[in-house]
Amino acid sequence: MAGREGTDNRRGHDHIGQYNFKVEIDGVTEAAFKAVDGLDSETEIIEYQDGDDMVLRKRPGRTKYSNITCKRGYVTTTELWDWRKTVMDGSVERKSGSIVLMNDKSEEVMRYNFFEAWPAKWKGFSLDGKGADVAVEEIEFVVEYWERVEGGG
Repeated sequence: MAGREGTDNRRGHDHIGQYNFKVEIDGVTEAAFKAVDGLDSETEIIEYQDGDDMVLRKRPGRTKYSNITCKRGYVTTTELWDWRKTVMDGSVERKSGSIVLMNDKSEEVMRYNFFEAWPAKWKGFSLDGKGADVAVEEIEFVVEYWERVEGGG
């Protein structure tokens, strides 16, 4: 393969791996996660009919965004737990953040920016005396909306 040394071997139609991402949250310095789920939205369908029109018409209604669930191996930092604790104590601090998809060179490919988020659920890890897996905790963030941004954010 002469002439290809030192060049990027990724072709424009090669897929980006789902494993290369990072999560950024305002005011949180330690937000490394092993999995993210829930980046979906749905728009209500409003059906109507005018007079004797035989066609049932449809138009878009309100859009709702699913909660985002993040999983990570247990770490000893408490920033996210402290944020969750404020919610449990009755004070909601809303934050913005991003889920950033990276390429093989750790360059940003795209991002989902989410807004007005707060931790609504915390699931502790399962323990098994015979297990060899890392202890994993799960955090579910309520988000009011998100936007998809291509390229650098």
